[in-house]
Amino acid sequence: MVLPFVNMSADPENEYFSDGITEEIINALTNVKGLKVIARTSSFAFKNKNIDVRTIGDQLGVSTVLEGSVRKAKNRVRITAQLISTDDGTHLWSKNFDRDLEDIFAVQDEISLSIADQIRENFGHLNIQEHLIEAPTKNMEAYDLYLKGRHQHLMWDGPGITNAIELYEKCIAIDPTFALPYFGLSYCYTMAGSWGNNEGLLQLSEVNLNKGFKLDNQSYVGYFSKGELSFWGHWDFINAHKSFHKAIELNPSYTEAEECLSELYTAVGYFDKALRHTNNILRINPLSPNHYFTKANIHYLKEDYTKALECIETSLSINPNFTHAIALKQLCLILTKDHQKLYDFLDKTPLVEKPEECRVLYKLVNPEDKIDTNISMVSSMIKEDSGGALFPWQLFLLVHLGKHEMALDFLEENIRMRSGQIINFMNIPLLKPLHQYQRFQDLVEAAFRAELLPPNPEIQIASPASNALMSDAEIGTVLEVFEKGMKQEKWFLNTSLSLRSLAENLNISSNKLSWLLNERIGQNFNEYINSLRLEHFKVLVLDPENSHFTLLALAYDSGFNSKSVFNTFFKNKEGMSPKAWLKANQN
Repeated sequence: MVLPFVNMSADPENEYFSDGITEEIINALTNVKGLKVIARTSSFAFKNKNIDVRTIGDQLGVSTVLEGSVRKAKNRVRITAQLISTDDGTHLWSKNFDRDLEDIFAVQDEISLSIADQIRENFGHLNIQEHLIEAPTKNMEAYDLYLKGRHQHLMWDGPGITNAIELYEKCIAIDPTFALPYFGLSYCYTMAGSWGNNEGLLQLSEVNLNKGFKLDNQSYVGYFSKGELSFWGHWDFINAHKSFHKAIELNPSYTEAEECLSELYTAVGYFDKALRHTNNILRINPLSPNHYFTKANIHYLKEDYTKALECIETSLSINPNFTHAIALKQLCLILTKDHQKLYDFLDKTPLVEKPEECRVLYKLVNPEDKIDTNISMVSSMIKEDSGGALFPWQLFLLVHLGKHEMALDFLEENIRMRSGQIINFMNIPLLKPLHQYQRFQDLVEAAFRAELLPPNPEIQIASPASNALMSDAEIGTVLEVFEKGMKQEKWFLNTSLSLRSLAENLNISSNKLSWLLNERIGQNFNEYINSLRLEHFKVLVLDPENSHFTLLALAYDSGFNSKSVFNTFFKNKEGMSPKAWLKANQN
């Protein structure tokens, strides 16, 4: 897991930069097949929180945590990073990077590769590419604007989307060959257009999407944005499904695309598939309030309000101000006929959606509940509704006032405009009174007839290949040199020995050596090397001629380069401290 890097710059406004570095490293590490990387949302749930890494490990089921800091000043950047074991807090690796800002992509790549190497050396085989990050632009001013735009984009609200659009456009003006801001613009215009019923913005989304693909036609971010435009903008379920599928194929750890696939399955009524995908993304992004909202929404549409409320409470425990979960809780409390909980929630929660409409709707849905609610103003509520809410309260009020023809007119118009508010209309519980009408059934058929729906095969997340990387003849040749180097030349005494440097000695790739150690010898790199160092230490420490040396000096002479690593490894192997072992084994 990568914790959010701390902004150590003099200017607190540089927070966007440290957040951007964190996200780039997370994205880079997801390129290593077989490596579980906790997604951005769960990582940023720990931002500005001083929590012990062992607690984080227990909570998220991760064995290592990367933490660091970023100091940006003019054209220089200093990045400090350290990889820590969540078992005992041991620092497995740390390094400082002082570079020119123009080298930022090389630094990100170096950090990502170093982390992947350390995880491979300590925990098992991984195939690691030569590079995990390629520079998306050569213009640092454009990149800086992109990070600012992305920072606003990830606010996931109206002002954030508006600010992101402005920053992405400035970025493109500086570097028109930079693909990512085009995809960012496409996403922002899709959200603004589909929820604001603005066809012109959807056209802008498509224009920017096409420009982005001309620059990079293998971008998982691009295919995600394309899927969003097809799904939310046009209700084109088949092409949206293809695009989300392609995004996940290009990056199996990209939870945003898989969440949208789940939302697509939800809209067309494939609830079991939607739940399976939501549960999968929660495995690598377990602290995302939005994922729990997505899961709650599925249960709500299935009319399982108990499970929906459980997921909502989890979402709000992560982010008490998450307005999507707050609004969905309002609907669930209306449908569970719990007016006391609903009214308490409305009174105590500042961010509730349409509170007066909510009270009136409760009374209309539950007329047998004798509560004092003024519904005389409901007609004016309907007329004055200015939109902008997550749910179509105006439509709900029309339905439960019994104005079904007006409700069907409203629904038909919003379907024509492909409004994001009512994309789930086929299964919205509060629209059930409309199901009796042929007109409603015709609307369902027009939007969801079989030929408009995606196929049902599941997206399979690719597992890392287990094929042999070396022939038997090559294994024999390499092992002969390897064993000679370890036994006769004692390569393990080199304190700076790494899997990559050892692979160079053997004239093979680091991926092949990692595979050989883990799959044929049965130990990861550090386990194998430190076991040899430990045996060498035992010989040295029991030799009377070395009695004047400290235990730590002998450990360093045996190849260990860290006191904590030596002590931890020794105790794990021998069940006691080096000092206790020496006392027990001296004559």
